[in-house]
Amino acid sequence: MIVGTLVADVFIPGATSLKDKRRVVKSIVKRIQNRFNVSIVELENENLWQKAIIGIAIIGEEKEKIERQLQFVVNFMDADPRWEVIRVEMEWR
Repeated sequence: MIVGTLVADVFIPGATSLKDKRRVVKSIVKRIQNRFNVSIVELENENLWQKAIIGIAIIGEEKEKIERQLQFVVNFMDADPRWEVIRVEMEWR
């Protein structure tokens, strides 16, 4: 069994308050969960109103399949105009 993890730093330019940030993060996190069936959570920067760190995990049998699924998630995140993905880091265990 292989665990694939992805950590993404995102910038939310339209957020002018924590309430704006939470609305964007919760909406996108829920869409990603529903579409890709992954575990996803905001990891850090919960009190910064324009930055967030998002963590995603997938478990599977084949590294290539997990890597492809994580890349689909990254592409989906990049396509959302409400935030900008600044950095992505993937790991496998």
